[in-house]
Amino acid sequence: MSDYLKETALGKTTAYVDQYDPAQLFPIERALSREGLKIGETLPFEGEDIWNAYELSWLDANGKPQVAMAEVRIPAASPYLVESKSFKLYLNSFANTRFPSWVAVAEHITADITATAGAQSQVVLRTLAEAAQMPLWHSQGQCLDGLDLLEPADVEAPITGAQWLKHAASGEQVEEVWFSHLVRSLCPVTGQPDWATVEIGYQGAAICPQHLLQYLVSFRQASGFHERVVEQTYQDIMQQLNPNTLWVRARYTRRGGLDINPYRSSHALVLGNEREVRQ
Repeated sequence: MSDYLKETALGKTTAYVDQYDPAQLFPIERALSREGLKIGETLPFEGEDIWNAYELSWLDANGKPQVAMAEVRIPAASPYLVESKSFKLYLNSFANTRFPSWVAVAEHITADITATAGAQSQVVLRTLAEAAQMPLWHSQGQCLDGLDLLEPADVEAPITGAQWLKHAASGEQVEEVWFSHLVRSLCPVTGQPDWATVEIGYQGAAICPQHLLQYLVSFRQASGFHERVVEQTYQDIMQQLNPNTLWVRARYTRRGGLDINPYRSSHALVLGNEREVRQ
């Protein structure tokens, strides 16, 4: 996969184009990111990747600058994800292009992302006043972050991965939500850190929260796109603990004017797009 990613804009010095150019968008096969996750052609989950764009501007028909925030939803079932820096470059290309209306801008973005991802995507543009009225994310679940770790995160050879996941000793059946703000992973191309809040909801035999926290912290030196981290978490929990239902979502802090918020679920579920406090 690393050779494939060398062809992307990520990590390269790039000239910024300020005239509308959908060719800036670069697709990445989801199958490459899903290698090793035991995900076949029939997906074991549903879900979306929710992108928030904070740096979108264009010119109206009279040449006056306009600004907006954009919400873009790409289905997890799409054959391609959109490489993040190419998305930024694409949005920058609107800057000095005239469009007749906000509707026209939304239609162009919808068509271009749909074509790149290979599946129908959804786009909503909001004025800054509208965006300011959107509430912050507040989980209805329990925070893991006050628990002690079973093993320090900075040990020389930390145990990582699904082997940390354990059922609680009680063995009781529960329906609950846990979340942690302590998740960090590394970009597979640049090695730069990505920071996230991860939320997990399930119904089934109780999960040991201390082991769940240790599992999430074990991503700290792991390399993977945001979508990969969420799908690996989903797959590991499902395969190790076999809950009756499960959903996993991450809200990543922004980079380059974009944040990415994937979620995956065992059942039909449409999650909101409330911003986490660090976003």
